[in-house]
Amino acid sequence: MSEITITSGYRPGALGKVVELHGMYYSRHWNFGLMFETQIAAGLAEFFTRFDPVHDGFWLALDGDHIVGSITIDGSRHATEGAKLRWFIADEAYAGHGLGNRLMTEAMNFCRNKGFQHVYLHTIAGLHAARRLYDKFGFTLVEEHPSDTFGAPAIEQLFELFLTD
Repeated sequence: MSEITITSGYRPGALGKVVELHGMYYSRHWNFGLMFETQIAAGLAEFFTRFDPVHDGFWLALDGDHIVGSITIDGSRHATEGAKLRWFIADEAYAGHGLGNRLMTEAMNFCRNKGFQHVYLHTIAGLHAARRLYDKFGFTLVEEHPSDTFGAPAIEQLFELFLTD
């Protein structure tokens, strides 16, 4: 493993690799299949068709030229709903090296610099490493309910963070 760098913005192959990271992880650990992977692919594709750096952010973690993680801030509805943290994932081979913390730091700094007052995210219960980061960065669990939205049973969760100056 070489030095991991965090870069901002799209690069060729990013969409496919982020979908792959999600598809492989959630299939292995949660039995999510085609339905989940197509939801990730469609959501990312839609996001990139309207990407605007004024209110949207996308970061990749790179090991050399290899994409090993990502995080996104979708700020398109920030005025009404807040900025949405999306597609936060790290390759399991890089667990425990601070990659998730670095990605979250980039995303939260972006939100503060853009003046967002509210950030939220949807996830599922049981993602313990991610949950520790959400807690560390000040997110609060505000809602959870059983769901099979992704093709297998899970507990969906909503987390919120209110940023102040």
